[in-house]
Amino acid sequence: MEFNEKLQQLRKKNNLTQEQLAEQLFVSRTAVSKWESGKGYPNIESLKSISKLFSVSIDDLLSGDELISLAECENRSNIKKVYGLMGGIIDVMAAAFIFLPLYGKPEGGHIYHVNLLSFTDTTKINLWIYWGIFCFLIVLGIMRLILTHYDKEAWLSRVTNGSVALSAAAICCFAAAREPYVTVLMFLFFIWKITLLYYIMNRKQHQVKTS
Repeated sequence: MEFNEKLQQLRKKNNLTQEQLAEQLFVSRTAVSKWESGKGYPNIESLKSISKLFSVSIDDLLSGDELISLAECENRSNIKKVYGLMGGIIDVMAAAFIFLPLYGKPEGGHIYHVNLLSFTDTTKINLWIYWGIFCFLIVLGIMRLILTHYDKEAWLSRVTNGSVALSAAAICCFAAAREPYVTVLMFLFFIWKITLLYYIMNRKQHQVKTS
């Protein structure tokens, strides 16, 4: 008997609806429905809760192959979360571009470097663009951290693509404005993002091939 059949049998034996079981496990009814239809497995913590609730061992709930599949799924999920958190942190770190002295300011035949708060040697439009880029990147970073925490994969993918596109546009913008320090640092951040995205895509392809 497969896990989904065992769970359904245990639930009915204890006169519980899917909604009541979900409440006791602190998960959504959709999650319970997904488990019982054989479309997924609970995570380790939920599995422990099920084991405790019905007074059965985890070995009784899952076969050896199912345990291996669950462990692999949990490992992929954890790695994906780490990558998502790292990507979000990179975007939030765009705040550094506001406070670091990266912007050239000619004065008395010399060029001094100041932070964005003190930078006035450009047009107001350019300043608005600079501030807009960094503020938007920070917001995207916060969104990525939140979406990663709540495991909203579809929205996370859109926000990640938006972050990469904005970073590419920012590099072109600062290169055209002849701000070398900002351009180089932004390019390094961009490479970091692309590397993370590459590993995430590779893992997704590997998951599809092995499933």
